[in-house]
Amino acid sequence: MTISTKSFLILIFTAFLFSCQTEKKAKRPNVIFIMTDDHAKKAMSAYEGAVMQTPHLDQLASEGVLFDRAYCTNSICGPSRAVFLTGKFSHKNGFMSNHDTFNGDQATLAKYLQTAGYHTSVLGKWHLVSKPQGFDEYKLLIGQGEYYNPRFVGSNGDTTKTEGYATNLITDMAIDVIDKQKDGEKPFFMMLHHKAPHRNWMPDSSYLKAYEEKHFDMPDNFFDNYEGRVGAQGQDMKVTDMYWSGDMKLPIFDKKDDPGTGGMAGNDRAGSWERAYNDLKPDQKAAWDEYYQPIIEEFYKTKPKGKDLAQWMFNRYMNDYTKTVQSVDDNVGRLMEYLKKEGLDENTLIIYTSDQGFYLGEHGWYDKRYMYEESFGMPLVVRYPAGIKAGQKTSKLVQNLDLAPTILDFVGETVPADMQGTSLKTMLTDNPDVDWQKSIYYHYYQGTGWHHVPRHNGVSTYRYKLMHFYDIDDWQLFDLETDPNEMDNLYGKAGYEEITEELKNELKRLVVKYDDDTAVSI
Repeated sequence: MTISTKSFLILIFTAFLFSCQTEKKAKRPNVIFIMTDDHAKKAMSAYEGAVMQTPHLDQLASEGVLFDRAYCTNSICGPSRAVFLTGKFSHKNGFMSNHDTFNGDQATLAKYLQTAGYHTSVLGKWHLVSKPQGFDEYKLLIGQGEYYNPRFVGSNGDTTKTEGYATNLITDMAIDVIDKQKDGEKPFFMMLHHKAPHRNWMPDSSYLKAYEEKHFDMPDNFFDNYEGRVGAQGQDMKVTDMYWSGDMKLPIFDKKDDPGTGGMAGNDRAGSWERAYNDLKPDQKAAWDEYYQPIIEEFYKTKPKGKDLAQWMFNRYMNDYTKTVQSVDDNVGRLMEYLKKEGLDENTLIIYTSDQGFYLGEHGWYDKRYMYEESFGMPLVVRYPAGIKAGQKTSKLVQNLDLAPTILDFVGETVPADMQGTSLKTMLTDNPDVDWQKSIYYHYYQGTGWHHVPRHNGVSTYRYKLMHFYDIDDWQLFDLETDPNEMDNLYGKAGYEEITEELKNELKRLVVKYDDDTAVSI
């Protein structure tokens, strides 16, 4: 039997197509890990009770999986980043507080992926002090970085000051790196780390006219007196104690002009704020003055007092905070538009999260550190059209500890045995109802000093949370179902002896499981 030339060519062409399709199916996904700094869940409209609209992040969530019970292990900037990078608790990776230096010689996700043939990069905020290892290229803000005209340190060793707004510039850099890698043989892994919305919340000047000053309703527990919660009483995190110039954008012209709430006016960071303001370019400064000068003049004209002053300070905080988040949202939209235009979105695993949550006036606070829900919880979205069904939402208890194992699992690499997190891949792709952990562990190691939050650890289940401020031996127990705002400490109250004992035993188990030799004996 002979095959005609035409039939032979058809067979060859069919085999070629099959080979291409097989290669395409086997192609490893690109990975983009987007981390913001201090992004509260309530500042993302995909979550219940949101205070603003974030259409691009909501779109990302609708195209993937939204986690509404995602948590960090240690609610503070640098340590949270180290947990993601290593897949280990802070006491295992050695970076327990912002006063530490990350040991870059240890194994990290970036090193594993680089060895696996990925092009690796990190752009934006690093906050780990040591020089990055395991990255083919990086361009990093210095320390906390600046919102306007920031300085970046590059993997070539050069430090450059770039005109523009940090969130826009970091996204520009990301698109530039991807554009250079998209047609290469290597898949890429990118850590895209924004400064926003970290304090002191300087919005992009182009947003000042676009978004008017709004009124924000205070949370019901804004004037919390912390009764029965000793560990919450000595903190320095109150919105009404914020810096007048650095936070409120309110210059103190003379001592007699000090609004005098008994807060931070006498200890203001005016010098650093003035440097940031004076570093603005003429067009930036013009837009800034046009927006803030009427606010300043109205304040000194009306001179609000008492609760009116508290409301004024809360509004100022929330307006600037939400505007910095708006810029993040728009830039996520810009990145997604680029990926879709280039045909890269289908085979790119995208994870969006924050290093931790943040207080938006709950308990009267800003900042983080505590194991209370607002700073313990964090936004988390995972999108991967080639492998994850869109439109899902899960309430499984997951942590930032789980993200490095998840990425390794998705790209086909073995998860190292010493990583302490668990891959989410099975939950995301095959079985949303997979049997999952019923409790999670938390430990804030830094202690008093900045913001005066005592060290504490704890365990949280789907319904209950037990916290131990061990330096002052203060226990706190909450029923998250009946008291989601965590106002009523049930520890030591009649009728809660059994659940208290169960949670203490679970806390002991988790301390052993995660080998936390820094934990105080219970």
